[in-house]
Amino acid sequence: MSSFFAHESAYVDENVQIGDNTKIWHFSHILSGSTIGEKCSFGQNCVVGPNVTIGNGVKVQNNISVYEGVEVEDDVFLGPSMVFTNVINPRAFIVRRDEFKKTLLKRGCSIGANATVVCGVTIGEYALIGSGAVINRDVKPYALMVGVPAKQIGWVGISGNTLKFDSDNKAEDEFALYELVDEDLKVIEK
Repeated sequence: MSSFFAHESAYVDENVQIGDNTKIWHFSHILSGSTIGEKCSFGQNCVVGPNVTIGNGVKVQNNISVYEGVEVEDDVFLGPSMVFTNVINPRAFIVRRDEFKKTLLKRGCSIGANATVVCGVTIGEYALIGSGAVINRDVKPYALMVGVPAKQIGWVGISGNTLKFDSDNKAEDEFALYELVDEDLKVIEK
């Protein structure tokens, strides 16, 4: 039996798995078939599912809907009012439930407030998406993305801070050592 908190105004449907120490706040709704890990936090007015998987330690800020087709790994941060889509070409008069595209948010990535993630993309480990950005293609691990459409303007470490590279293309933060190799970031744990 899981021990989680759901505010009295929240709805948690049948056939849902929610891990220990997860908190679900005001006016949120967790739909059937969804799985949420341990130590997660959902702000007010969030909707999850149906059939969504969310890892451990995920923080979902206010006013976010995590639709079917989205998978969120551990330690992901979703900023206030960020948006997911699940169909490329929606029409109100055409049902496209069988066309939902998979969107994957890898471990430790962060999505800024009011950003939009267009369905069908993968956001790499520890990537940082700036507030208001529109992600319409895959994002490399540790990439710093801003703009509409989003473009990579640098790299961040596990800490979320911008990496500054030396003349040997190496950088570090308190978590790891990093090296730029052929336009990708190689991570060497400390």
